[in-house]
Amino acid sequence: MTEISHDSLDNITEMLYAIGEDPCREGLKDTPKRVVKSWSTIFGGYSQDPESILGTTFSSDSYSQMIILKDIEMFSTCEHHMLPFVGKAHIAYIPSSKVVGISKLARLVECFSRRLQIQERLTDQIADALHEHTDCLGVGVMIESKHFCMVARGVSKQNSLMVTTALRGNFKDDQKVREEFLSLIK
Repeated sequence: MTEISHDSLDNITEMLYAIGEDPCREGLKDTPKRVVKSWSTIFGGYSQDPESILGTTFSSDSYSQMIILKDIEMFSTCEHHMLPFVGKAHIAYIPSSKVVGISKLARLVECFSRRLQIQERLTDQIADALHEHTDCLGVGVMIESKHFCMVARGVSKQNSLMVTTALRGNFKDDQKVREEFLSLIK
């Protein structure tokens, strides 16, 4: 998305007409350019590779306990209404022989959240990538978010939060590990 196409600008202009606006008025003259330019950030996850993000690892020096990064701020866009959903992700894993830098966990959330998404798939993608691209024994991911399609339209529920989890390896198979994860992220 490095180059702004005339088709993209025309499409945004048509959207403005469709909602009853005048794209020629002062405040909207450059809106199509601003919208298309914003896509490189809002949908920047399409240009990111989870395997590359998780490619740098460090020896765990025999550390074999749960590692958790909590409260990772998250922004995504609902693929059904193209409205945002925002919240936080919690990621945990138990290393086998290597650990990943904590910033890599936050980058993994960005990689998948900066795409058109549904929260269920987003949660699974983060868990699958961490489990697949590291030699960890298990992964737990929980996402809590507010969906603007629930807030701004439809049922108009201002305070509802959607919570999803994805468990892999010993987080799925071992009840004590699962319980430890759930208690530590509260």
